[in-house]
Amino acid sequence: MAYEELKDSTIFPLGEKVKGNFIGDAYLHMVFTDKTPLNAPIGNVTFAPKARNSWHSHKVGQVLLVTGGEGWYQEEGKNAQLLKTGDVVNIPPHVKHWHGATIDSWFVHLAMTPGETDWFEPVDDEWFNQLNK
Repeated sequence: MAYEELKDSTIFPLGEKVKGNFIGDAYLHMVFTDKTPLNAPIGNVTFAPKARNSWHSHKVGQVLLVTGGEGWYQEEGKNAQLLKTGDVVNIPPHVKHWHGATIDSWFVHLAMTPGETDWFEPVDDEWFNQLNK
C-alpha cells in the first residue's frame, strides 16, 4: 500500500520524522498532550514500509488504535501479530514489545501512552525480514 493511498484515509498530519529508537522512516504527530485530566498523551504514528520501533516497555501500559495500513505487534516471548485497520492492542505495564509496518505496507496507529517508556535493543533485521516472508 502506497502512502498516497493511505494519506486520504487519515485525519491527522504526517508529523515530524522520529529520530531515535526506530529503524526506518517513522513520523509522529502529537494529537493530545494535555496532562489533565487523564495524563495520557496521544500520538499519531506513521511507519513507512519496513519501519519499526525498538523493543520497549511502558511503566503504565499503552493502547494502540490502528487507523491505516498493516503492521506487526509482538510481545517478548510470543508470536508476532499482524495488525490491520480497526485493530486495538491493549499493552499491560512493563511488557516488553515492539510494533511497526510490514515489509510492503505503510502503517498508522494512534498510541495512547501515559507514563514513561523504557527503550531496549532494536528489532533484528534478519528476524524481521523472515517474519515478512
